[in-house]
Amino acid sequence: MDVNLFDFHLPEHLIAQTPLADRTASRLLALNRRTGEVEHRTFPDIIEYLKPGDLLVLNDTRVIPARLHGVKPDTGGHVEVLLLKQEQDDMWEVLVKPAKRLKQGASVRFGDELTGTVIEEREMGARLIRFEYAGIFNEILDRLGQMPLPPYIKEQLNDRERYQTVYAKHEGSAAAPTAGLHFTNSILEQIRAKGVRIAMITLHVGLGTFRPMSADVVEEHVMHAEYYEMSEEAAALINETRGSGGRIIAVGTTSCRTLETVAGRYGADPVAACSGWTDIFIYPGYEFRLVDSLLTNFHLPKSTLVMLVSAFAGREHIMAAYREAIEQEYRFFSFGDAMFIFKDD
Repeated sequence: MDVNLFDFHLPEHLIAQTPLADRTASRLLALNRRTGEVEHRTFPDIIEYLKPGDLLVLNDTRVIPARLHGVKPDTGGHVEVLLLKQEQDDMWEVLVKPAKRLKQGASVRFGDELTGTVIEEREMGARLIRFEYAGIFNEILDRLGQMPLPPYIKEQLNDRERYQTVYAKHEGSAAAPTAGLHFTNSILEQIRAKGVRIAMITLHVGLGTFRPMSADVVEEHVMHAEYYEMSEEAAALINETRGSGGRIIAVGTTSCRTLETVAGRYGADPVAACSGWTDIFIYPGYEFRLVDSLLTNFHLPKSTLVMLVSAFAGREHIMAAYREAIEQEYRFFSFGDAMFIFKDD
């Protein structure tokens, strides 16, 4: 399948650069995945699309201040390091920029508290770095690190919590599961009051979010593995919802990918508490096993994420909805507006 099938023109002014002061002020495009019908609403209207017996699945990962700026002691050259995942103790897989400055064996110093040594060179600017420090790593990271905002956002946030979901709990992500940024505690309370249950799962967002398509043919692209966890409580809620005929609604592509990974692991059997690494790549032709509806933001042209939503609702429905969103000047990407792709009865 040609990657260019998922291309579209996106005017630059529609790329959201800053978060809205009010999380609930986002717009909501509701797409019926069966008919392709589109409705234009505001985000709090999401409650109207939910039904008693539905299960809302949220990714409770928490973003760490994963972007570090350092210098090479031998040359004084500046290096930017983005923490992706902790592999063991003080060993981290990272992205470095410029990659040519950090070969195997090179050192980089971050202030007076932290030093890193490149242990291994990996693909696309990735490195395995061993950190040395005195004290508690997370406390040092909190002092030295910056929130890893997407590259098209030029300014750091004054309020780091604005790049966290209100339910963020487990630290480990290099980017936020941005579909969840629209929720407030008040909206979640209203959702529960309607008889909709909520399950928390965890997927720590890593290199897959930053890596562009690596091939011209969709099927040849390889996703980077990311760590996920599903608790016994979440598994029980999923099984109960499936058994009662309720809808499983994934909030964000990260929740969707986690649910479909777990579905692949257990097949037709009930799911159970589990954890592991997923490199699932969802594109048109994929048959969804667990997810019935999906809340997401608007994604980059030719990205793996626009391919995922095209698999979920059909490429023609998605491209038509995206054209309408552009005409209506919806805000795109991490701080943009929301899209709810739902299954009706």
